[in-house]
Parts: sequence; C-alpha cells; structure tokens
Amino acid sequence: MSQEQPSKSVNLHEPVNKAAIQADPIKKQLASADKMCSEQVHRSGNITIGEALEATALTAGHRPVDYSDAAAIQAAEVRATGRTNIVPGGVAAAAQSAATRNARLQRDEDKTKLGEILSDASTKLPCDKAVTRRDAEGVIGAELRNDPNLCTRPGGVAASLAAAARLNHSNINSSTHTNTTPTINTDL
Repeated sequence: MSQEQPSKSVNLHEPVNKAAIQADPIKKQLASADKMCSEQVHRSGNITIGEALEATALTAGHRPVDYSDAAAIQAAEVRATGRTNIVPGGVAAAAQSAATRNARLQRDEDKTKLGEILSDASTKLPCDKAVTRRDAEGVIGAELRNDPNLCTRPGGVAASLAAAARLNHSNINSSTHTNTTPTINTDL
C-alpha cells in the first residue's frame, strides 16, 4: 500500500522561501524573471514586443507559420519575459507546434497562419517590455538562422520588431530634444 503525500497549497501572501529558491536553479530563474517583470516600466508611446508581434499578425497574418517564424517568435518571447526557456502554452510554444504541423501538411489552406498564433500576443505573454534595438537584432538573427534562404520576410516577425525598435528609438530621441518647459494658460 502506497502512502500519498498530501498536496501543499500555495499561499501567495506568504513570505518567499529564499533558501529554497537559491537551491533550485529553475525556481531561481523564474523568481528573477518575475522580479524583472514587476520592475519594468512601460514608457508611454513605446511599442512593446507583444504589440510588435500583433502588428505581424496584421501585416503577414495570412502566411503559414514556418520554422523561421517560430524561431523569431521564440526569440521575441525570451526577450519579453527575460527567461531563457519558452513558456509552456505560450506564443512561442504555439508557433513551434504550428510550424511542425505545417511542415507535414501539403495544402496551405490547412496550415496554421501567423495571424492565428500572434493575435492577442501581448495578452498571451506573461511579461512584456518596450522593443529595443538589441531585441530586434536578436529576433532578426533567429529568423535568419532558421530560414533556408538566410533571409527575413518583409512584414514578418523580424521586420515588425525592427520597425518597432526604430520607432521607439526615434520617440526617445525626440522626447530628449523637445522643450519640456511647462506653459501656463493665461486665457482664464
């Protein structure tokens, strides 16, 4: 006769056992990523990685997901979450599954499209952040390495993140060069 261990319930208001987290490398990585997520500040006007992925759904949503798309989406998710592994059931996992399934199918009508995977990407990501040039470079590299022709697609994942990084960079530059002196309305 086997004895079952009673299941432990997790109390979210209980203090974190730091020794247990330090002993388990996976818990340590998740705790540091969650801390990073909670400390990130979204500046108004900046485009996030999730929003850039959603833009891809609009520009290239009709295309079937392939391995280069899945790799680019995985790179984007890793940068958004700060984790080195993909989130089970997340956007990258769905893209990888779709790419594997699509490789086996003959007809494009039966294949999973980018729009199906990337719609509502910002809500599917457990953590999101503004796109930086470094994020875009990493996603471009992932898409290039996994494309048989060693190229990125116009309107694809890498192109959307690169465009978002350029816009975010120009937003930062324009906000630092504008006059931020408040004006007083005397027409009252």
